[in-house]
Amino acid sequence: MSDLRKPVPPSPPSPPSRPSSPLVPPPRDNAIREFAFSTADFDRVRQLIYKHAGISLSPVKQDMVYSRLARRLRATGKQTFGEYLDALEKNGGDEWERFVNSLTTNLTSFFREPHHFPILAEHLQKLGSRRPVRVWCSAASTGEEPYSIAMTVAETLGSNCSHVSIVASDLDTNVLATAQKGVYSADRVEKLSPERLRRFFLRGAGAQEGYVSVRPELKNMIQFQRINLLDQNYAVKGPLDVIFCRNVMIYFDKPTQYKILSRFAPMMQPDGLMFAGHSESFLHAADLFKSLGKTVYALARAR
Repeated sequence: MSDLRKPVPPSPPSPPSRPSSPLVPPPRDNAIREFAFSTADFDRVRQLIYKHAGISLSPVKQDMVYSRLARRLRATGKQTFGEYLDALEKNGGDEWERFVNSLTTNLTSFFREPHHFPILAEHLQKLGSRRPVRVWCSAASTGEEPYSIAMTVAETLGSNCSHVSIVASDLDTNVLATAQKGVYSADRVEKLSPERLRRFFLRGAGAQEGYVSVRPELKNMIQFQRINLLDQNYAVKGPLDVIFCRNVMIYFDKPTQYKILSRFAPMMQPDGLMFAGHSESFLHAADLFKSLGKTVYALARAR
């Protein structure tokens, strides 16, 4: 696989993983911090990220929030959190995007929660090629999930997959940029089979040794774009046959989850499938979606 035709710049280091444990150290004393960071400042950040992105920050994330946003204070030349947040609310502009990017973190891997992909393959076979098939990966992160979907499509349908389109979106523009490049360090693909590596990746040589690049034919199956799940309208063309919304709903409270699910439902084909994360349950939205087991959902009532 040494036929990488153009030098591929090394992919930037993967973003830190999404918080996985509430067990974090207590906030440090402001006396040893560069910036004072009060409980009132933290509460204000929590309110703003909830209002702007629907994310419910746990009360134990105060240290994490300080370390992430202190970088933005340095970058913008603000002396206090109050000054930074005042400017953000008054005329945030592009800083809103940087604010959100700072507070969202991502954990992903190729074929994560692997039990979903045979179910996806079976659904694709059932749908056949009689009409366009549309898939939306709504939390694309650095790209491993949408590329895993694309590999499943290619393996299931072979060359007869031009009728399948995949939209991959995320709130964080930084991870989307990584996803679009499709360049990964070799350790990120080490669990993939040799067959998948040969078929879907180009191996770097020389200065690019230790990196792989997703083959253009796989990249061409996916359209990447930024979408905030709190938006009133999604820039995704329906009706959708499949929605992957895995390991993102856990950052929303139940009312916000219901609001998002109520937007998903009208976008889906009557026999469409929605894939959720292993720790997510939508029993509170039983009027919208019913569980098929293995964190796969179908519409509660076919339209």
